[in-house]
Amino acid sequence: MSQLLTPEALMSLVTLSLMEIVLGIDNIVFISILTGKLPAEQQPRARTLGLTLALVIRLGLLGAIKWIMGLTAVLFTVSNPFGKETWEFTGQKLILLGGGLFLMGKSTHEIYDKLEGEHGDEKKTGGAGSFGLILVQILLLDIVFSLDSVITAVGMAKQFIIMAAAMVIAVAVMLVFAGRIGDFVNRHPSMKILALSFLLLIGVMLTAEGMGQHVSKGYIYFAMAFSLLVEILNMRFRKKQSPVHLHGVAEKKT
Repeated sequence: MSQLLTPEALMSLVTLSLMEIVLGIDNIVFISILTGKLPAEQQPRARTLGLTLALVIRLGLLGAIKWIMGLTAVLFTVSNPFGKETWEFTGQKLILLGGGLFLMGKSTHEIYDKLEGEHGDEKKTGGAGSFGLILVQILLLDIVFSLDSVITAVGMAKQFIIMAAAMVIAVAVMLVFAGRIGDFVNRHPSMKILALSFLLLIGVMLTAEGMGQHVSKGYIYFAMAFSLLVEILNMRFRKKQSPVHLHGVAEKKT
């Protein structure tokens, strides 16, 4: 127990908790978008269940740490038609590839639905079937993001209890702020499209890693932060200009 109270262990816990929160933001955004299709009274319960499932899956994968590390063994190879080298596929790469394709397909579908789909009373469903379908999609999403989260935890910490504690702390923080993030995203359609674009970008990154092409996450997060900053500035500009515009319209009418 004394080893857990050392400065090194505490620093590892704090750093890993922050990393888990950062990795969980994408999960929150996607869960918020999916639960936004449900009636308002069902959304908090769906978010709570989704994040609780995420914690259970992550702890379960963390408990199977030896199995996860065994996923790095090469299962088969495929000749590269564009070069002399071959692609080596491991269980980990197959999961990353499948998860990346899932995120790309789901994000593209959601963007199309937001821009071209029909939106009206006929699209609103609130039965148990729709709730269950949303929960299944959240479960699949949790599995995709949990693998990345667990691998990050294993790479940053050595003790199981530190990794587990960091995940519990991160999910607790996400549970507190998930509602606010979800409401903010649902109130601003431009932020919803931007969030879906982020998820599409993450899907591309996971697919590239599944194909053996390493992509530095620093570039991805910088691009996301820059795009988010620009959109926030645009929102502030539109909010500032709106009263002036309305005042000018009123003057013209008089």
